Amino acid sequence: MDERDLELLTLIEKQGRLETSQLAKMMDMKEDEIALRMRRLEEQKVILGYSALIDWKKTPEKERVTASIDVKVTPTRGRGFDAVAERIYRFKEVKALYLMSGTYDLAVVIEGATMAEIANFVSDKLSTLDSVISTTTHFQLKQYKHDGMIFVDDDDQDPRMVVSP
Repeated sequence: MDERDLELLTLIEKQGRLETSQLAKMMDMKEDEIALRMRRLEEQKVILGYSALIDWKKTPEKERVTASIDVKVTPTRGRGFDAVAERIYRFKEVKALYLMSGTYDLAVVIEGATMAEIANFVSDKLSTLDSVISTTTHFQLKQYKHDGMIFVDDDDQDPRMVVSP
């Protein structure tokens, strides 16, 4: 991997919809060279996929409930936290999973249709794993920024009256 690969990765991370022709112009390279680099980076699993960041509250789709769960676990002999993490990230509800420093070992981000669905996931699936010692669940109330994108509209006005002393 060279500096051009890193530059390409930075561009598509910020603007994943850029076409090969646009990337070629921005990087002063040929389109076929850009396509070749991207294909190689995909094969090497450096580029894992492409996704759009959606503000679901602006769609007719019902909003989803998102929760972050702090999990304290007993690591597995010989595999550490990896074996436990593998069991957890295989659940379809899990959107992200991180090994953390501090009081808790793992941070799990999940989505569900309701708070009850998330509660059932924690009580029926997550906390029943042998290596899970404890969990703390935090429900996301409002999203302001995600992956560098701001979700608050500038035209959103606070309807509360200003009160000053």
